[in-house]
Amino acid sequence: MTTDTQSVFKRDILSDKKNDKVSALLQQNLVNLIDLALTLKQAHWNVVGPNFRSVHLQLDEIIETVRESSDEVAERISTLGIVPDGRPATVAESSELATYPLEFVKFSETVTLSADALKTTIDSLRSAIEKLGDLDPISEDMCIGISAALEKHLWMLQAQEVA
Repeated sequence: MTTDTQSVFKRDILSDKKNDKVSALLQQNLVNLIDLALTLKQAHWNVVGPNFRSVHLQLDEIIETVRESSDEVAERISTLGIVPDGRPATVAESSELATYPLEFVKFSETVTLSADALKTTIDSLRSAIEKLGDLDPISEDMCIGISAALEKHLWMLQAQEVA
């Protein structure tokens, strides 16, 4: 059974025009968040060298936040009456994150690559925040909260880059 992305609800929360814009912004952030969780898990599995354990555990903490955030974004899209798309093919073709290396990665490079992926995701959220205020303050507020949590993780991760 195929479900199109049009609303199945009779009482939409936003006008169609606003709904389309908001759901497109949220959808982009959804795929970035899903990819971020996968990217950080790849980093988690393949980090090597000094401080392995601390970054290995720290990445799991970040992943938990990212997964909860992606769920929150997907549920907001559904609340707006649109089908969220977190399928692997959609994530692979739509994510703005760089591809993580398929190899063991030294601690310092793991921190840098993970911080870069977090920053890309935060930049996308901040871009959406700028546009969402006039369209849907509820979605804007959600993205602000997600961004704040990710920015804290970024700060803590980047603190390890300082030699």
